[in-house]
Amino acid sequence: MPRTTIFPDGAWHGLVNTGLERVLRTVRASSEYRPRSEVEDDPSLQQIIPYCVVHHPHDDTYLITRRLRRSSERRLHHLYSLGIGGHVNPIDGESGDPVIGGLRREWEEEIRCPSPATARLVAALNDDSSPVSKVHLGLVFLVEPTLGFVDVREVDKLEGEALSLKAMRRHYLSMESWSQLVFDDLVDGATARAARSPLTVELNAAP
Repeated sequence: MPRTTIFPDGAWHGLVNTGLERVLRTVRASSEYRPRSEVEDDPSLQQIIPYCVVHHPHDDTYLITRRLRRSSERRLHHLYSLGIGGHVNPIDGESGDPVIGGLRREWEEEIRCPSPATARLVAALNDDSSPVSKVHLGLVFLVEPTLGFVDVREVDKLEGEALSLKAMRRHYLSMESWSQLVFDDLVDGATARAARSPLTVELNAAP
C-alpha cells in the first residue's frame, strides 16, 4: 500500500500501540496485491507483515529464532528474531480478512504448536533503518499457546529456543532491528496491554 496512505502525517519510527483500529481499517481499505519483484526495493510502498511474537505464559518465556544460511532472506542470515511472519498473499483474502488469513497461514507454515493459540494485535511497527525494514510495515501479534511450547517447522532454515526476556538480553545486539524494537516493547509491558487488543484471532493447533 502507498506509504503516504498509511502515514498521512509523516512516518513515525518504532512501535505504536494506539490508533491500531485506524491502521487496520487503512490496511483493509487501501492494500492491493503486487508481485514482490515490483515492490521489494520501493520505499514509497509498504508491504504488510503479520508478525507473531510467541509467549509461553506458563513459564513466561518467548520463542527466539536465528536465521541459518539456507534462509531465503540473505540480508538477515545469522541474526536473531523475536517474530515469525511473512507477506500477505492473494490467497489469504479469499475467505475474508487478508490480515487474519495471512496470520493463520504463516502460523501453520512456520510453527509447530501442540495446542490452539490466541493471537492479539499489540502494535504496529515501522523501521526505516535498513533497506529490508523500510519497505515493510509490521502488525505485531502476541501469540500465546494454550499448552506447552512451540517450535520452528523449517529447522534447516531456522533454529529456535524458548528464553526469558532476561536470558534473551545477551542476544540483543545480534537481533534484527524489528526484534530489538519488539524486545524493548515487551520489557515495557506489551504483554499486559494484550487484553485491550482491537483484534484477537484464534489459531488452530499446528502439529
